[in-house]
Amino acid sequence: MPLLYDLGKLTVGNALRLGWQPRVEGLVHVPRHGGAILAGNHLSVADELFLAAVTPRRIAFWAKSEYFSGGGLRGWLSRRVVSGMGAIAVERAGGRAVLTAFDAAVPVLRAGGLVAVYPEGTRSPDGRLHRGRTGVVRLARDAEVPIIPVGVLGTAEVLPIDARLPRRHPVTLRFGPPIPVAGRIHGPRDIRTLTDEVMAAIQQLTGQEYVPRYAPKRENLAA
Repeated sequence: MPLLYDLGKLTVGNALRLGWQPRVEGLVHVPRHGGAILAGNHLSVADELFLAAVTPRRIAFWAKSEYFSGGGLRGWLSRRVVSGMGAIAVERAGGRAVLTAFDAAVPVLRAGGLVAVYPEGTRSPDGRLHRGRTGVVRLARDAEVPIIPVGVLGTAEVLPIDARLPRRHPVTLRFGPPIPVAGRIHGPRDIRTLTDEVMAAIQQLTGQEYVPRYAPKRENLAA
């Protein structure tokens, strides 16, 4: 386990558990051993912090590639932090570039690790749950691991977009039963069907309104 991850659990993790006392349900669904994907809704950058704080096992998070490529002192610090935490770089532009994230995540899962993925592909711009991208199911298929749906509530109020300091607000994290993937994919349509099943499971955990279209990236919201 990366030293920085250990340090973060002892410092930031304990601060979140003591300061916010998040409510956790269904943690029994996270296996004590073996690989699995944690697939959750995405409301805030605080999602990763609370998820890591309440999950006993180490989680490798997919992180946007910009965190690994920034310039100057701030870019250097960002690279050190995300690399030290064991994060996996992912190209949000999609296409063949995103395959590098798969190449890094599959060995982690096959070695028995946990990887967290946000199927919406970006933070929800309006608090609703948007259509999931199929990468989470394709990753589970390639690594031969189950998908555990995760629902997080309250983090958008704790750390809203562009907020500098966290706020006090109740936070709840719910883990659902694992969704098996092995033997269920025989073509592209099955991948889409399973992705929709994952999103439906997340919606049951959060109660969010579902939007049957992809969430727009932040830079496109003003268009």
